[in-house]
Amino acid sequence: MTRFRWLTAGESHGKGLATIVEGVPAGLTMSEDIIAADLARRQGGYGRGRRQQIEQDRAELLSGVRHGKTMGSPIAMTIVNRDFENQGWRVRMATDPVEEEVERVTLLRPGHADLAGTQKYGFDDVRPILERSSARETAARVAVGAIARALIRTIGITVHSHTLSIGPVHANVPERIDWDAVDASPMRVADRAIEQAMIDEVDRTRDALDTVGGVFEVRASGAPFGLGSHVHWDRKLDGRLAQAIMSINAVKAVEIGEGVAGAGKRGSEVQDIILPASAWERRKWERATNRAGGLEAGMTNGEDIVIRGFLKPISTVPQRMPTADLLTGEEATSFYERSDVAVVPAGGVIGEAMVAIVLADAMLEKFGGDHVDEIYRNFAAFVTTVGPREPRS
Repeated sequence: MTRFRWLTAGESHGKGLATIVEGVPAGLTMSEDIIAADLARRQGGYGRGRRQQIEQDRAELLSGVRHGKTMGSPIAMTIVNRDFENQGWRVRMATDPVEEEVERVTLLRPGHADLAGTQKYGFDDVRPILERSSARETAARVAVGAIARALIRTIGITVHSHTLSIGPVHANVPERIDWDAVDASPMRVADRAIEQAMIDEVDRTRDALDTVGGVFEVRASGAPFGLGSHVHWDRKLDGRLAQAIMSINAVKAVEIGEGVAGAGKRGSEVQDIILPASAWERRKWERATNRAGGLEAGMTNGEDIVIRGFLKPISTVPQRMPTADLLTGEEATSFYERSDVAVVPAGGVIGEAMVAIVLADAMLEKFGGDHVDEIYRNFAAFVTTVGPREPRS
């Protein structure tokens, strides 16, 4: 069975990020410019820090693509960390031993991987933990997601995201979302009437030397029936998508469809009624609503996939927070290098990448082939089987 497999490597202030992607079929149109478009979207959004101005990310394709088309072989990419050239990082993050003494980071930051990571790996310095656990790694994920997005688009699946809330400021979601307008919004919000209030909340938070969280929503349209499976726990697509979103830095909760609101209702109030053929307008099998968020029993049901990520305020706050020293255990105050104020708009773009990656994997499970044309033929053949089952003689 063909799988979409990928790995990332690299540290926040090291030489760069690297990734390798396996399972991409031959014949898919791919280029560094295609990937750069999503990387630029990740770096945008009101409330980001100075790091985004320094990096200007671009992935370099090293293998797996020839003359603008994938070859079916593993795709390797690198993203250079421009910051590696600044502020002594060449010494702090050198891969070879260095003669000069490098100051250790021993002030533990609450809310980070610092304490658990140093205890797990036996370090007396937080630097090796914080460098890899940094959200900088998500740039590599977005590069992988750009490839996955191009792959799932071959069978008509598109993935978008928008901001639902920044702190206490909540958007009203229109019935139809203008995704171009969302991308043009500094908050990536579909409700432009609330945009300035979100910006003001970020400004107030910055002035208070703090950070603010919120909620992003990812929607995948065009997914066919039957991606995922009901037969084993680890093949259920809703579980795989939830894990993918939960793996994003600072995400502390996930919701699919109206999962949270539905928990307080009765069963008759949360069903998505299956409409008879006389009511179909767009395709075979339609629903009156989409409270399930496009997923039932671990499989896609033909409706839009709707999943939300709840981001806590990021833990790297400009305020010095009470903590303890790693070496002595004595009372101390945490250190601060720099951070964003709000990352919800960027979180949505990362969420898109993770959803696209999971859907690419599920798509290859269902329709896999060695060339994109073969995949499309398999998909097209399956689509002809969808619909009411005629009586068999």
